[in-house]
Amino acid sequence: MAPIDPHSFTESSHPLATHISLSLFFDFSSSTIHSSALLSLPTPHSGPISLDTRSLSITSVFDPLTKTPLPFSLSSPSDPIKGQSLTISLSNHSKFSIIFTTSPSSSALQWLSPPQTSTKSFPFVYSHCQPIHARSVFPCQDTPAARICYSALLNIPIHLSAVMAAKHVGRRRPVPGEPAIAIDDSLWCSEGRVVEEFVMEQPVPPYLFAFAVGEIGHREVGPRTRVYAEAVPELLDGAAKEFAGTEEMIKVGEKLFGKYEWERFDLLVLPPSFPYGGMENPRVAFLTPAVVKGDGSGGQVVAHELAHGWTGNLITNKTNEHVWLNEGFTTYAERRIVEAIQGVDKAALNIGIGWRSLVEEMERFKDNMEFTKLKTNQDGVDPDHVYSPIPYEKGFQFLWCIERQIGRPAFDKFLKKYIATFKFQSIDTDMFLNFLKEHVHGIEIKIDLKLWTEGTGIPPDAKEPVSNIYTKIVSLANEFKLGRMPREDEVADWQEQEWELYLENIPKSVEASQKIVTYSPSTIWLDTHTKSLKSILKYGKAGDMFVFAMKVSALDAQYKLAESTNYDVKVAFLKLAILCGCRDYYTETEKTLKANGRILYLRPLYAALARHSGNGEEKLFALRVFSEARHGYHPIAQRVVESILSKHV
Repeated sequence: MAPIDPHSFTESSHPLATHISLSLFFDFSSSTIHSSALLSLPTPHSGPISLDTRSLSITSVFDPLTKTPLPFSLSSPSDPIKGQSLTISLSNHSKFSIIFTTSPSSSALQWLSPPQTSTKSFPFVYSHCQPIHARSVFPCQDTPAARICYSALLNIPIHLSAVMAAKHVGRRRPVPGEPAIAIDDSLWCSEGRVVEEFVMEQPVPPYLFAFAVGEIGHREVGPRTRVYAEAVPELLDGAAKEFAGTEEMIKVGEKLFGKYEWERFDLLVLPPSFPYGGMENPRVAFLTPAVVKGDGSGGQVVAHELAHGWTGNLITNKTNEHVWLNEGFTTYAERRIVEAIQGVDKAALNIGIGWRSLVEEMERFKDNMEFTKLKTNQDGVDPDHVYSPIPYEKGFQFLWCIERQIGRPAFDKFLKKYIATFKFQSIDTDMFLNFLKEHVHGIEIKIDLKLWTEGTGIPPDAKEPVSNIYTKIVSLANEFKLGRMPREDEVADWQEQEWELYLENIPKSVEASQKIVTYSPSTIWLDTHTKSLKSILKYGKAGDMFVFAMKVSALDAQYKLAESTNYDVKVAFLKLAILCGCRDYYTETEKTLKANGRILYLRPLYAALARHSGNGEEKLFALRVFSEARHGYHPIAQRVVESILSKHV
């Protein structure tokens, strides 16, 4: 026997469950969920079967027909990555039930107290199960190789509402005796409780199981799209306006990739602590409120989550070692949607931002190039710790390379055939490559497929985008090093992506910033005022860095980038300011790190503080801010920041 996934205890000889029925009682007073799960197998099974769990308290396992207890055991000690294996002994069983309770420290759940919410009136809880956190909500075969249908009863306080990545069946009073659960029947049916019922009729991997419970309102924005958010009129109205073009995106996606199979594409704007820009949960994508920008540019993230409806949700990577099959394909599909709606120049900007991100990530993983591959070995590796833009951007570059070789019409035809062939399946890289070679004859001669999927670094046939606007912005960024800021007429029509591309392409002298140990900025500043600017040359690289810092401050003085309400622009500028030693921006950095829990913002800012550690003050600052802000971060984000700070001691 062998595990089918390095991140799961599921054995290759064990049958994979096809359906799970869940009953969930949300206890906000203890930040726990009292639960039961009824698992159904495709055929009767005798012998052991292993499920993944993390921080779950298992009360009992039994035959649902006879109520006979079934022998079970939990592995000990708990594996730091995989958690604990729940091994159950079956005797010709096709169904079995488990009674259990989640932990307040569940890695998938964030429980928010009323003061942490926008309404300030009631608590809020939401889940994020990707990549291997479903096991901290319910026992399951927590691998994308397993696809399950499920039903769920969510018993919640009557003044709250539930949203789930499944079809909403109805809202009703609890029925006595309906769940076998880790609480008594009087609590399930107590006054002030209500049941929200959901069903997912299409098989999905466990990481796409998702829910949110709180004071939630909604707005209709299209025939297939409803926007949910905390019940604050301004937030709901702003989100509805931001995502008004969603139906057009769905129609473009269907034209490019075939029928949208999930019936609805609703959107839930979560509190600022949500650790990602978006999560592609089927039927209702979860979003950070940072994408509600007021100018419609938040549709970029929506396009990505929508594209997952074909690549990721419909066709899924078999394990996280092949995650590029989800994210590389979806990044390609997202940019095709953006190109169709907003034009070639806008798509080129997105590709350019992605290219810069890909180059920077190669530097991040220079000491462990395994994770610059598309097909990786993640045995013994926490997938959250190696999460990066590489599978997104290198995966995109691979597909874009194929498109250039065979032409867009032929590649579009291939994509539709690929999606139709593998829909509702989980596949690996070799399955994709075999399908590619079968349907695009001779592609292995034109492109080194092994180098692209198993090679480290960026292949030589990857490329930057070519467009007038992209070239102009990169050129302006390079001129900044020489002291030339862009004129107001040159940036008059710039939006988020233009500024982000500009800031990310400004050359950064990180090596110099790491060596400012002899002279403090205040010492150099004093010299520049008592003598002349040229006098700082005696400070060598420290002096060069100070001049660069002055230029960065001047850029902000003219364009107010640190005060931007757009977090993508603000964070790109603050990262630049930190790396060149502009301590005047630490107050704004602290505000930003405490106001938003999106990992895309946390990682670069904490990493910049940890890397620019001249006399240790930056590291101490980062540790203090994290200690004060961590209670507002999702558990996944907490672990990511801990990993960043622990590497820079």
